[in-house]
Amino acid sequence: MPELPEVEVTRLSFASRIEGATVQAAYLGKPLRWPLGCEASTLVGQTVGTAQRRGKYLWLPLGGAEQAEQPGLLMHLGMSGSLSFGQDLGARGAHDHFELGTTKGCLRLTDPRRFGAVVWSPSRDRGAAAKLLAGLGLEPFDPRFDGSALHAGLQRRRVAVKQALLGGQIVVGAGNIYACEALFLAGIDPRTRSDRISRPRAERLAQALRTTLANALALGGSTLRDFRDAHGMAGDFQSQAQVYGREGQQCQACFTPIKRLIQGQRSTFYCPQCQRR
Repeated sequence: MPELPEVEVTRLSFASRIEGATVQAAYLGKPLRWPLGCEASTLVGQTVGTAQRRGKYLWLPLGGAEQAEQPGLLMHLGMSGSLSFGQDLGARGAHDHFELGTTKGCLRLTDPRRFGAVVWSPSRDRGAAAKLLAGLGLEPFDPRFDGSALHAGLQRRRVAVKQALLGGQIVVGAGNIYACEALFLAGIDPRTRSDRISRPRAERLAQALRTTLANALALGGSTLRDFRDAHGMAGDFQSQAQVYGREGQQCQACFTPIKRLIQGQRSTFYCPQCQRR
C-alpha cells in the first residue's frame, strides 16, 4: 500500500507541473472505493491549484478565491493505486479509472484493486474531505510532533506499540514498513504495550520515525510490487531496509537472525537482540 513517503513523492512529481492548468475533460471509469460526489462534467473549466497532502490523502484544489475555501478533489491511492501525469499517457487501460485532462497534461489514476478514491468536496475543511480527514494524527514533520506528543498519545492506548503507530490517530505516515524500521532504529520491541513506553523511549521513537520517513522520501519511497510516481519512477527504500522483509537474515548490527511475527494481520520484522521490551 502506498504510504506517506510514496504519496508525498507522487505529489512532488506532478504538483508543480499541473498547477494553474484548466480542466478540459474528466473521465470516471469503474466505481472506486467511494463515489465521486458530483458529475464529472462539472469539473470542466476549473483551475487547478496547489496540490497538498494530508496523511495518505492528496488534496487537489479546483478554483475559488481563497485557498482554504476552494472546492477540490480528495484522492487516495488505496492498496495498489498510482497517479501518472503527462501530455501523452497513451490509451486507457483496464485499470485506469479516473482522468483529469488539463491544458498542461492528463492526470490519471491507475488502480487494479479499486480500493483508491477520488472524491469531490466543497473545501478541504468541509464536506466529504473534512469527514475523511477527521481523526488523523499529527504529521511526522510537524514541529508539534515530538517525544512528548508521542508519549501522550501512546499512554492513551493499551495495544502493542506497532499497532498504535499504524492506527494513524497519534501520527500519520508510519505504515508497516516504516513502523518496523523506526522501531528497530529506536531499539523497541514491536510487541511492547504502548502505555509502557517511557518518555525517553518515546523521544527516541519520534526521532526514529522522522529519520526513517525522511530517508524514504529521499529514496523515492518503497516499491515492493507496482508503486510508481507520476514520472513512472520506482522507489528504492526497500533496498535499504534493516529489518523489513529480512526474516532469517542476520541483523546488520548484531548478527542475530531477524524474526517475523504477525500483528493485526500484518507481518512485523524485528531483531530480538537489538529491540527490547
